[in-house]
Amino acid sequence: TNTRMTDPEILEHRYPVVLEGFSIVRDSGGRGKWRAGDGVRRTIRFLEDMECSILSGHREVAPEGICGGGAGRAGRNWVERKDGATTALQGCDHVKVAAGDRINIRTPTGGGFGAVE
Repeated sequence: TNTRMTDPEILEHRYPVVLEGFSIVRDSGGRGKWRAGDGVRRTIRFLEDMECSILSGHREVAPEGICGGGAGRAGRNWVERKDGATTALQGCDHVKVAAGDRINIRTPTGGGFGAVE
């Protein structure tokens, strides 16, 4: 999908995948007088053997807060194989997946603004 967040119906129509989960990760943004927004988690299950490429940022270093605000949370990508094994993925990565495998994407969050009084 692209950074404009492809609609689930379009994703599932174009590719042999099922969007199994799409949820907001509550209270995940950086703390501060003005807290940063929450991140999301997506889980995509593959219906066929495929190759998957991921291009994402802030997977190693969390976004910093400013003016005394706390850092956000770094994102995370991983593959969950149908046998239960998991493999961490880099922010920019390429992996072969089999039917039944899942890719999990947890987006980073922004850092907070301002010190909490």
